[in-house]
Amino acid sequence: MPVTPFQALTCPLEGAPLQCTGTAWQCPYGHSFDMASQGYLHLLPVQHKRSRDPGDSKEMVAARRRFLNAGHYQPIAAAVARTLLADLPARGDASLLDAGCGEGYYLRQLAAATGPAQRLAVLGLDISKWAVQAAARQDKGPRWVVGSNARLPVLPASLDRILCMFGFPVFPEFARVLKPGGQVLQVDAGPEHLRQLRELIYPRLKPEHPAARPDMPGFQRLETSSLAYCLELTRPEQIADLLAMTPHLYRASPEGRARAAALERLTLQVDVRLTRLQRE
Repeated sequence: MPVTPFQALTCPLEGAPLQCTGTAWQCPYGHSFDMASQGYLHLLPVQHKRSRDPGDSKEMVAARRRFLNAGHYQPIAAAVARTLLADLPARGDASLLDAGCGEGYYLRQLAAATGPAQRLAVLGLDISKWAVQAAARQDKGPRWVVGSNARLPVLPASLDRILCMFGFPVFPEFARVLKPGGQVLQVDAGPEHLRQLRELIYPRLKPEHPAARPDMPGFQRLETSSLAYCLELTRPEQIADLLAMTPHLYRASPEGRARAAALERLTLQVDVRLTRLQRE
């Protein structure tokens, strides 16, 4: 198999290396973390949570799974896989973290694009337990972990690549866990992304302003590319899933949600930016 579970995990309480003993992971200080029956590991202590059930809800995860598995964002997944694999050797081992993996769609697409002589040790991490549960049920190849980008339960200098899809990058942590020369691929929404949906559900759109360059200590920007295409949703349930899987559902007015619910079909612009960064 080209994809194997990532092993270099750390205790979220002490930062010490974790060792797997049967179905549990233990640190030298006596903390133990059991593998869940669905095949994932929970490494987010209660004192590191900002809410009782952080991240995407069970309903959001289910909607995203249906929408992504229908192939609507497959061009994005293909571009992500090409970019992540481009500078890796065609033969040999590498390690990769999806920091905000959701229900695992992009990692499954990456595994399908991996060459037969490449071996990837893969970690999918998300703060939502519902997302990680869904990911673990669909794919047993990667290591699935409930955790936070703010405190990655990963040994220093143990990763070659990090993927951050529509997520919340924490660059000091990314720099800590990447090997020298390791890379981050950050994927963000462009200014035209889902504009037709946003125009429908909001009274007015805020004017676009040039994005401020984020503070990226320890990184240099290699390149930024854009991907845009037209997406046709032909059934009301597809439109409902798209709205439910985004924060727009909770930000929209009741009138806006009602307008979206009344649609039979919708043509949308997909617009994303892929930024590749290298650890200095």
